[in-house]
Amino acid sequence: MNFLRNTLAVVIGLAVAALIISVGIRLNPSWVNYEEISPFQQWERVLKSVRHKPYFFVALLISSGVAATVGGVVTAVIVKYAKVAYAILIGFILLFVAMLDIIIFPYHPTFYKISIFLIFFPFSWIGGKITEIIYERKKKRKRMQKKG
Repeated sequence: MNFLRNTLAVVIGLAVAALIISVGIRLNPSWVNYEEISPFQQWERVLKSVRHKPYFFVALLISSGVAATVGGVVTAVIVKYAKVAYAILIGFILLFVAMLDIIIFPYHPTFYKISIFLIFFPFSWIGGKITEIIYERKKKRKRMQKKG
């Protein structure tokens, strides 16, 4: 049962992270000017059109950091044990997808290629730690209420 719960937690965490990254990319309508639901079919065209606009990649890094944190929190809330480890797993999977993106589409600036390593792991770890701290405080309050 824990295996299914943990797998579901990772899938939901990745879905939340993907949604946040997608919203972050669509913040400026001049970056993404297609109407279809499937952004991955148009991704190469988007990268070609914004490759000389570094603020797009800065926004992508910011939304990736927020997504890794929120995805880590969601995953850590759902899993029962090893909350931080599963949150870091979200960061690893997001980093893997970002590396595939860089390998398949060579239109990313160098600062983005370097920065993704500094974004995904720390921010997903922070998401796991946030959840762990909240759960520890709840446990501490319950213990204090039982004593008092």
